[in-house]
Amino acid sequence: MADLHLTSPANPRLKSLAALRRRRGREESGRTLVEGYEELSLALDAGVLPESLYYCPELMLDPARQTRVVDEVRARGVDTVQVSRAAFEKVAYREGPDGFLAVVPAVTRTCADLELGPSPLVVLCQGVEKPGNLGAMLRTADAAGADAVVAADPVTDWGNPNLVRASKGTVFSVPVASDSTGDTLAWLEAHGIALVATTPDTDLLHTDVDYTGPVAIAVGAEKYGLTDEVLERATHRVRIPMAGKANSLNVATSAAIVIYEAVRQRGLEGAASQ
Repeated sequence: MADLHLTSPANPRLKSLAALRRRRGREESGRTLVEGYEELSLALDAGVLPESLYYCPELMLDPARQTRVVDEVRARGVDTVQVSRAAFEKVAYREGPDGFLAVVPAVTRTCADLELGPSPLVVLCQGVEKPGNLGAMLRTADAAGADAVVAADPVTDWGNPNLVRASKGTVFSVPVASDSTGDTLAWLEAHGIALVATTPDTDLLHTDVDYTGPVAIAVGAEKYGLTDEVLERATHRVRIPMAGKANSLNVATSAAIVIYEAVRQRGLEGAASQ
């Protein structure tokens, strides 16, 4: 199957990609964008098959090696489109694009779709607004071997291109789901998963809790933290000790600290219940 070659950013196919930068466009089409060789490679390794791949050899850092990905997906029946440098730079949403932009199915799981082992480590993000923070937490979850990341009452969607980029593509390697807070709490209870909620309004330190069983670590929105609904249902409320006068830890940093306390207790090899 020969590639289509596009040189004009005004081409309807390229203009249609802009719709996927908007949440409404992603939700209506069930698709999202993955930009970048590293992110695309991780998505492919996780079993994601693109619907189409747009590529620009002029922008690739190592064309001789990286074009093998194009050959790989083309051999699997994916529509591959070669794009001129000027046109690609117009449709790319990141600065300094590296010549890869794929259209892939959006992630649309709820908690009920997740498959967990007997002693899962779950990360719960309630109302987190910034795609960069969710992406950073996904990278931490991936590194820590977490079993799932759940967005409760999400402000952004898992297909947000900035989230995909910030996650380095780990949104495709870590099981993720979106659900309402009420349904998420009911799901945790039904699966016997203890809920550890982070909040500055407690005397219990994050290191003084047992994370070795089935556990979910919850962090809240950047400005307001977790809602009373979550705090009241929590098994434990914990805080991270801070010597400064301000609650200065970023939500993704806070999540990483508590997640890695769980990893320390569980042992890195046993962090994920395979």
